[in-house]
Amino acid sequence: MSSNLEIQKKCEWCNRLFIAKTTTTRYCSHSCNSKAYKQAKKDERGKKYALNAVGYRTMHRIEQISEKYEVIKNKEFLTVSETAFLLSVGRTTIYRYLHSGILSAFQTNGKTFIRREDIDALFDDPEPYRARPTKEQKPMTDFYTISEIKDKFNVKESWIYKVARENNIPKTLSRGKSYFSKKHIDRYFESKNGHSSLDIENWYSVEQLQEKYKLTKAAIYSFVSENNIPKKKEGRNVFYSQTHFDTAKGYVKPEYYSVEEAIQKYDLTRDALYHYIKYHNISKIKEGRYIKISKPELDKLFEMQIIE
Repeated sequence: MSSNLEIQKKCEWCNRLFIAKTTTTRYCSHSCNSKAYKQAKKDERGKKYALNAVGYRTMHRIEQISEKYEVIKNKEFLTVSETAFLLSVGRTTIYRYLHSGILSAFQTNGKTFIRREDIDALFDDPEPYRARPTKEQKPMTDFYTISEIKDKFNVKESWIYKVARENNIPKTLSRGKSYFSKKHIDRYFESKNGHSSLDIENWYSVEQLQEKYKLTKAAIYSFVSENNIPKKKEGRNVFYSQTHFDTAKGYVKPEYYSVEEAIQKYDLTRDALYHYIKYHNISKIKEGRYIKISKPELDKLFEMQIIE
């Protein structure tokens, strides 16, 4: 039965508008219908080929593993690579087993051989599995309020939230107020300044700096920012480290150890020395190819450890 319906539709193949006689018509002509049908068949064949290729690679890999196992399953002596394959671990793990005495080996002409029976013996009488103990987290008890952080470090409230978010500083809410971990906040400012304000005894006020160095307030703020001078805030007054300011101005000549001098004095390895420098933010400079380490800071660090 013919229909008098005329429905305007868009051809799904060529996107041209046409008048359709039924609601299920998808293409404007027999030609577009044929092209769409051929493309659908082509896509279907492509998907089938891709699935077959993945299956082929998987089967090929399984066959390779099976062939390799067939080669070594009856061997009395295995190489490190064969042992790693048998235990499904890396070569590095096997060498670690050898160094720790878990496995024994015979070496000759640069080659290492491991007895199959020694590998099997690992599973004859194994020790009970012991899960790694989880480290118990100590609850945090010391916190700063927003006002305390603003007063102590002379920063804005929006800056506090930004830094806490970027550095994952723990915080808690109590009665609608935010409190931030005191330990994490102090550690952040120590890493920025390279020093803790608690370790500095002598400070300049802004007025003292103006009088001593004949500087304007703008010049002082610019200088301390450029030279990363440690500061502290008491109420509305800001104070700057005397030693660091005088050193940056060139009035105090800093003392440094060479790497060799520090290693010899404190009986350290080079790696241990660099660990202390990085972990405790010890100041250092580079002169040509050589690194110099702040003598007062390094001495103070080891004096504290001796006292403790």
